[in-house]
Amino acid sequence: MKIASWNINSLKARRQHVERYLSDSAPDILMVQELKGEEFPSNEFKASGWQTAAITQKAYNGVAVFSKNPIEVILERLPGDESDEQARYIEFETHHGLRLINIYLPNGNPVDTEKFSYKLDWMERLYNRLKALRTDNIPFAIGGDFNVIPEDKDCWDPKAWEGDALARPESRAAFRKLLNLGLYEAFRSLHNAPGQYTFWDYQAGRWPKDEGIRIDHFLLSPEIADRLVSCTIDKTPRGWEKPSDHTPVIIEIES
Repeated sequence: MKIASWNINSLKARRQHVERYLSDSAPDILMVQELKGEEFPSNEFKASGWQTAAITQKAYNGVAVFSKNPIEVILERLPGDESDEQARYIEFETHHGLRLINIYLPNGNPVDTEKFSYKLDWMERLYNRLKALRTDNIPFAIGGDFNVIPEDKDCWDPKAWEGDALARPESRAAFRKLLNLGLYEAFRSLHNAPGQYTFWDYQAGRWPKDEGIRIDHFLLSPEIADRLVSCTIDKTPRGWEKPSDHTPVIIEIES
């Protein structure tokens, strides 16, 4: 089974990119983040053979799923704060019972505002949800834009990102806390080399110079990690015309 995750940075702006990726790469499941709009063309994608589910929000955030087979949505928001209306979380099961979670974790900048505390609170709520799944012995994979640079080797220039919410010690500690539930970071389970990125800023020619960061991840429970065949970063869409600043991450697991 081939599962991809991709922050598309606006479905309206990059719908043709999504359609191209679905056609060219043919994932069994594609999880996308940052839709940036309330409208989602589910009927049009269904006509092309894709089952979809989307959690949307006007102008901001938003997550969606494309699947070749039926899916069942379990949760449409992250538990723990009923007042939180941001569209950042969808938990679902595939037709053969695989539990998957698609997230768009808060950025957290500027760090001297409530945005950073919201990020850390959100990560604590995520920890609690994943801990509950582990306690209930429910195997799962969670993927998406985590907005966390786990280590210095996941960044082209650690000094340039020092103090940023993506690299702050608190963010990294919260990320490690997730892993300490017994989860496996799919990419680092198979690849140890530095300089592997999923995001390149539009400014200062970061993409041509390969000055990026790795903030898009898959975390796997042990049962799913045992079935992991590969985890790759597909840089191709970042080179398309008017691309997202992110590029897809793909895992393949034995069905």
